Amino acid sequence: MARPEYSIATASAILLLTLALTACQGPPAEAPAPAVSADGPRFVGRQSCAECHPGEDRLWQSSHHALAMQEATETTVLGDFDDAEFTHRGVTSTFFRREGGFFVRTDGPDGEMREYEVEYTFGAVPLQQYLIELPGGRLQALTICWDTRPEREGGQRWYHLYPDEEEVDAGDPFHWAGPLHNWNYMCAECHSTNLRKNYDAEQDRYDTTWSEIEVSCEACHGPGSTHVEWARAVAREDTPPAVEHMGLAVRLTDPDRDTWLVNTETGKGIRLAPPVETAEIATCARCHSRRSAFDDDYVFGRPLGDTHRLALLDEGLYHADGQILEEVYVHGSYIQSRMHAAGVTCSDCHDPHSGYLIFAGDRVCDRCHATTMFDTPEHHFHQAGTEGSRCVDCHMPPKNYMVVDPRHDHSLRIPRPDLSLELGTPNACNDCHDDRSFDWAADKVAEWYGPDRRAEPHYGEALQAGRRLQVDGEAALVDLIADLEAPAIARASAVELIPAFLTPGSLGAVEGALSDADPLVRRAAVAALEAVDPATRLRLAAPLLTDPVRTVRMRAARTLADVPSAETTPSQRSRIDAALAEYEEAQRFNADRSEGRLRLGWLELRRGNAAAAEREYRTALEMAPWDPAPYVNLADLYRATNREAEGERVLREGLDRALETAGIHHALGLLLVRERRMDEALVHLEMAAGEGAGSPRYAYVYGVGLNSAGKPAEALAVLKRTHQAFPADRDVLVGLVTISRDSGAMTDAVAYARKLATLVPDDAGVQRLLTELEPGSG
Repeated sequence: MARPEYSIATASAILLLTLALTACQGPPAEAPAPAVSADGPRFVGRQSCAECHPGEDRLWQSSHHALAMQEATETTVLGDFDDAEFTHRGVTSTFFRREGGFFVRTDGPDGEMREYEVEYTFGAVPLQQYLIELPGGRLQALTICWDTRPEREGGQRWYHLYPDEEEVDAGDPFHWAGPLHNWNYMCAECHSTNLRKNYDAEQDRYDTTWSEIEVSCEACHGPGSTHVEWARAVAREDTPPAVEHMGLAVRLTDPDRDTWLVNTETGKGIRLAPPVETAEIATCARCHSRRSAFDDDYVFGRPLGDTHRLALLDEGLYHADGQILEEVYVHGSYIQSRMHAAGVTCSDCHDPHSGYLIFAGDRVCDRCHATTMFDTPEHHFHQAGTEGSRCVDCHMPPKNYMVVDPRHDHSLRIPRPDLSLELGTPNACNDCHDDRSFDWAADKVAEWYGPDRRAEPHYGEALQAGRRLQVDGEAALVDLIADLEAPAIARASAVELIPAFLTPGSLGAVEGALSDADPLVRRAAVAALEAVDPATRLRLAAPLLTDPVRTVRMRAARTLADVPSAETTPSQRSRIDAALAEYEEAQRFNADRSEGRLRLGWLELRRGNAAAAEREYRTALEMAPWDPAPYVNLADLYRATNREAEGERVLREGLDRALETAGIHHALGLLLVRERRMDEALVHLEMAAGEGAGSPRYAYVYGVGLNSAGKPAEALAVLKRTHQAFPADRDVLVGLVTISRDSGAMTDAVAYARKLATLVPDDAGVQRLLTELEPGSG
């Protein structure tokens, strides 16, 4: 049977008509009116919404359990608690029942085997986790999960979230009792309604509260008391209150969402009205994104950046071309897509009340993409109905997270095996044909779609050049920053990489980015200004202290925090202090995390309060003894206060306890250099260079150390290897120039100096150096 053709306009009109009819019916006339707080609308609960919207409520009830947090009962617990045993890395955990409760015997925070009662279930499809209460109001998610898939699909079993890790013992951040599995910080906001974390730093405890245990209507629509009052007045045929949007806290729908047509030549949907950034997208992004919250007083309809900091296309989270790598939760991918640029929103594909697609399979794509042009073997070159013929197979390849949960990449991209050849990034072709090479896949794409397709530029090339400090990196990043057709998150990521290359030319690109329309770009630009002198920093960053988005204001404050007061006007200093107060409030909100404590310590140091900074660094170390940052920061504080012996003790403690030690070896090596213990210093600097191979800085310092110890040949060997990996790193080039010159290798010194001069043609110091080495070159 042929598929019926639906347009976005038709489907949206049906949905809006349905909503209008249910809204007009009103609630039962005898329903009591809610009390409206003098402070504004308040949360009233799902049952009040169901009075007018029974259809949406039924949809919600049919699907919400997939992600819901629920009290552990016979109905909600899906796992096998009939004395089931599960062994992982030598630890055998037992799941059992007692007196109507559900229990697990497993290794606790101290490594001892203990019994714990399951307080809540967490999710249901395709897995279910279990929450255990620990002292201090902490709820922790067990890392042993129940696979709820059918047995035929490999489910109905206990499994561990980290099956390949050698050890996840007590004290490890990935242990179930550690901070990475703390519900209060990591999970709660997105699985309950009107969540308040309520962490008390003095008592080191939580008193976390919610209006409703699950994600309900008001989690997206905002507090509903005013809307309920309005609806009940309509039902009584009274005059409703004079309020916007029927008393809803925010209007989520786009008023122009129906203005779409399908272009008969391209087969693609075209939005007649200009795309707009709707409140809907920010509302969804609050949970469906890789972000950190710094305030739970969320104002519905305001930009996400007022309460959350969205991650950019950072290395380790995303591949260089923006494809998903770590668990990044959709939004950062979606805003890279052509769909987002065209004005497609989440609810154009997903029903917001059920969470399911509006139409099954390719039908959801067919609404904007003509089946006669795209759902054919002439387009996808696969037999109809087989793997590879569905839209998502090529344009939204999935990646498994939490072992059994496939998540689709929402950047909706064209497969680019040619980029895989250049950047080492994955592509949908080789995801399926994993026995074939990238060359084979790239040749197939060129054969099917023409050789010109392989030459399409992609922002991933610029980001990779920036990440790897390639010679063309600066120019590529500057071009990407200026490309207003590129996704804003990619442009912001380019700005974030610019400081490693910064010259007067690229500073101009940063300056332009400060007034960009997108707050992600502005935030990255004001952060990049930390690389310039205080006067320039103040001139360029000060206007962003009053930016309309809080993340930008806070980043401007951090950039300007160490500008001497004598160099600022009273007005500027007042704005810096106000933005720093916002920054401090955000860090105190996250004082339950070691990174929040580190930032508070940094702030106290800028205020000249070393004792307070030391307390914060010590607390951060106690919270996260596996994290190298507290050791390095505390040791640097001791250096600044002439307490090197204490700094050495702290760093050596860190070598024994931290999971990653490159930064600690580096800091200890520098400390030993200052102490004139050169032989010991070189041992640690070498360790830093080896363990931190991704940081040219560590290798550069090790090379300089070798040269200072009378080992120039070894120094040059280290620096040459590093230059090959990071050809645009200027410090490494300076080291190669000076050590080659001092060793009598003038030809090499001149060659390296020329490379350096090419990178920074406006640097007078470099030009003088080149002239000294090669008289007449200037």
